[in-house]
Amino acid sequence: MRPTKKLAATTSGLLLALGLVSASAVAETQALAAGADCAPVSVARQKAGSHATERGTLTADQRRAHEKETAQLLSAKGVQSSGLTATAVTVPVVVHVISKDTTRAGGNMPQSMITDQINVLNRDFAAHGFQFTLTKTTRTVNRKWYDMDRSGAEASAKKALHEGGMNTLNLYVTGLGTNLGYAYLPDTAPSLAYDGVVILNESLPGGTTANYNEGDTATHEIGHWLGLYHTFDGGCAAPGDYVADTAAEASSASGCPAGRDTCTAPGEDPIHNFMDYSYDPCMYEFTPGQGQRMRDQWTAYRA
Repeated sequence: MRPTKKLAATTSGLLLALGLVSASAVAETQALAAGADCAPVSVARQKAGSHATERGTLTADQRRAHEKETAQLLSAKGVQSSGLTATAVTVPVVVHVISKDTTRAGGNMPQSMITDQINVLNRDFAAHGFQFTLTKTTRTVNRKWYDMDRSGAEASAKKALHEGGMNTLNLYVTGLGTNLGYAYLPDTAPSLAYDGVVILNESLPGGTTANYNEGDTATHEIGHWLGLYHTFDGGCAAPGDYVADTAAEASSASGCPAGRDTCTAPGEDPIHNFMDYSYDPCMYEFTPGQGQRMRDQWTAYRA
């Protein structure tokens, strides 16, 4: 049990894996989204010890370009960031369960665990103006799609299963290799079909993935889907993760390292933040600044 998470949510190691998918997946992407003018950039949360498998790095120039685009979109809509409020946004969620067979061992997760995951999301995001409503669960048995890390699997699965527009969260619950999950920031998917979040099935609340089975992988990845960077993006140098009230952090945390402080700037590392890489039992908060940023990003890209 983690009562501190419930309390914090009502108030409010692993390395960065932002980069290009494989060449074959890009080829499928081009067929899927003819005319797309950017390569897919996803953000992956990985199991401890998987540092060598990171997909790449979102560069400082890419982050600056995203910030510039966001400002332009908000301006075009006549909105200033400081003027956005925490008026509740209801996000429809379509969950796609992809399994090897019809058994739990084969990845066919019970509906009760999906319901528990939606409850975790509503606990974690409620104080920041977001509510998630499960509108549909699809179930697909497909061994080729089951490992979404496999080249080509993502393009094929998402082309067939994706529903709704930019305001609909497509959550894919399936098997993965080294990753616990990954997502696309609002403007980085090469087509609408790619937009969404992929999570390891056993990271659902009550799953079997030790240290990562309280549902926080989905919270972390949906944070990216709503435009948040990792707390350690940019390291100790300003502007870091582009959120003023998250303390600077030189690198990702792993486990629950109390008192960790990797930068000379004020404040210990935000190891309890959902956008770090700590174990699930250690993660329980977004900051007000992150909440404001998520609302900015929603208004710019998904409203």
